[in-house]
Amino acid sequence: MSTNDDPLAIALFSELFMADQLARTLLSKALPKGMELSHFAVLNHLARSNEERSPAQLARLFHVTRGAMTNTLNRLEIAGHVHIRPDWDDARRKFVAISPSGRAARDAALQSIAPILSRTVQEIGADRVRATLPVIREMRIELELAQSS
Repeated sequence: MSTNDDPLAIALFSELFMADQLARTLLSKALPKGMELSHFAVLNHLARSNEERSPAQLARLFHVTRGAMTNTLNRLEIAGHVHIRPDWDDARRKFVAISPSGRAARDAALQSIAPILSRTVQEIGADRVRATLPVIREMRIELELAQSS
């Protein structure tokens, strides 16, 4: 068997891609009107970290282009969900922070998708999900390393 047709690898990634697509579809439908998954992801990160980030840092974190992140941040800024300020030491750079409105929007979005997430974990079983997380995390790290090389 060549590495090009490894049935285990193909089955694993096929399942991951399908699960990703189904999760994105379900969650997108459950999000409050006008909010996209990318908006929620950025707001959730900013709310959880409670620190300012540069657009470049966010682009790297989410594995998207700077242009894609700029587009997302512009939409969030127009909605009043983030504050974007210049770096006082280097005017070419900017910093992004979540606004009170953004925190409220993130909380509303989380409330709307939480039942889907909780139901999924409950159906699979918390112990099985907990046991799977290290494997998925290791896969993500491996893929990040492959992307950077």
